[in-house]
Amino acid sequence: MKLSVIMPVHNRERFVVPALRSLLRQRDAAHLDVIVIDDGSTDGSAEAVRSMADENPCIRLFRHAHMGVAAARNAGLRQLPADAGFVSFLDSDDISLAGRFKADLAHFETRPGLDLTYSLMTLVDRIDDETLEPAPDSRMMTLRGLSLSTALFSRALVDRVGWFDEEFELSEDTDYLLRVFETGPRYELLDSVAIYYRRHAGNATRENDGRLRDHLRAIHKSMRRRKADSSLREAPGFFEYKSPPDWQGM
Repeated sequence: MKLSVIMPVHNRERFVVPALRSLLRQRDAAHLDVIVIDDGSTDGSAEAVRSMADENPCIRLFRHAHMGVAAARNAGLRQLPADAGFVSFLDSDDISLAGRFKADLAHFETRPGLDLTYSLMTLVDRIDDETLEPAPDSRMMTLRGLSLSTALFSRALVDRVGWFDEEFELSEDTDYLLRVFETGPRYELLDSVAIYYRRHAGNATRENDGRLRDHLRAIHKSMRRRKADSSLREAPGFFEYKSPPDWQGM
């Protein structure tokens, strides 16, 4: 089976190689296909990815002018191969835990008709880029957050949900996940951690005003869709939208 992982990249030269390494170590889980969309980076991100792709043919790099993360994710969806049975995402500054895909795919094998698994994430303020694990003196917090990277989607579900809404500058992932769960998918909540979410000064989620505005807009759009179409479901209330207060100054 082929598993495609879509990774948008914009000026992440410092982090993108560890992120890709965290995926490559899971090639035993499935026929891995890593789709990297360079969204108009002006640093050495694309060159770093290309160097890895030269040695690892499962990495495919595509470049376009800077259009934002929603457009980059859509560009990745357009590159999905016909034989991709599963789809996931990973941000270019995060780490996918070893063994995560093998464990998640086992649930699809034992539960025919499953649409997605949804796992936990651990926020980490310092990651050792050699071991791909939290540094000994790091601060951590584990939760079931709003993250595409903690989900493993069946290809059929991705095709059903459609494109990312490119009107969103932030919270395009919130909007997408709300639309996923509005369809009433068959899902499993896993108590394992799927990713280390790297907290650093360049996180898009640190743009608090814009993030909150778009987050509320995504919720409002979901309410309007469900009001217009009674067949749509309300998203389950397991998401946690928070950050440790003492990390705000990072």
